[in-house]
Amino acid sequence: MNRISTLQLPVKASLELVERLSLLAALLMASASLAGLLFPTVVYPSDELRRAFLANDVVNLLIGLPILLGSLWSARRGSLTGLLFWPGALFFATYNYAAYAVAMPFTWQSALFLVLVILSVTIIFQLLTWIDAEAVKARLQGKVFERLSGGVLTGFGLLFFLMAVGKVVSHFSGQTVLPWSEISVQIADLLITPGWVVGGVLLWRKQALGYVCSAGLLFQASMLFIGLLVFFVLQPFLTATPFRVADFSVIFGMGLVCFIPFGLFVRGLCSKGN
Repeated sequence: MNRISTLQLPVKASLELVERLSLLAALLMASASLAGLLFPTVVYPSDELRRAFLANDVVNLLIGLPILLGSLWSARRGSLTGLLFWPGALFFATYNYAAYAVAMPFTWQSALFLVLVILSVTIIFQLLTWIDAEAVKARLQGKVFERLSGGVLTGFGLLFFLMAVGKVVSHFSGQTVLPWSEISVQIADLLITPGWVVGGVLLWRKQALGYVCSAGLLFQASMLFIGLLVFFVLQPFLTATPFRVADFSVIFGMGLVCFIPFGLFVRGLCSKGN
């Protein structure tokens, strides 16, 4: 494989290291998902865990893995879109495997999920450090509807953060009893949604880092909504769980709100000169 060319990309250093680490993350994602699908009773020792994560293994293979490899491939061809979506694809993996790691009893499988989270966060940090944010801002300012995109990111971040706080507090205070797999998803929300808020505020204020972060965050949020819709469709077939019509409808509506600024941001990314 040829290395990523930095000639056409606004980066400060070679991306060879993060490319190799991303390929390792992709390999671990594929291994974890295939193990869950091929050996469900071993990987997920309870019905609750299988209901929560078996369909999500398919989502990771159909969405999580392709968006990571696709972003990497696109960046290798000198695409700014691929470069900025790359951290978002890794943030998608971070969110998913954080929920897995919290929900699972501590075994070698949960250790693998934790490694994936740490590896993904490390690559994201390195990518954001090496991308020239000022150069990205110069290419995107005025083309990506900063107020709309930043406002939607901030609004969704605050909404999901507060919802997660409410559910976690209610569970641990004894007011409601939720399955631990559900609590693990809320904890994952608590970990990632502050990133949506920070990225949205930075873009709203037209800060250079906001242009870099928000592309990936809008990409990640959109893929999470799509992934959740696919999850609802697959879950009844894989775990004999009733189709959740109300939840599907709510997520579909929220997804539409997110897809609009994401589409406008992509249009700005793909405009002439980028």
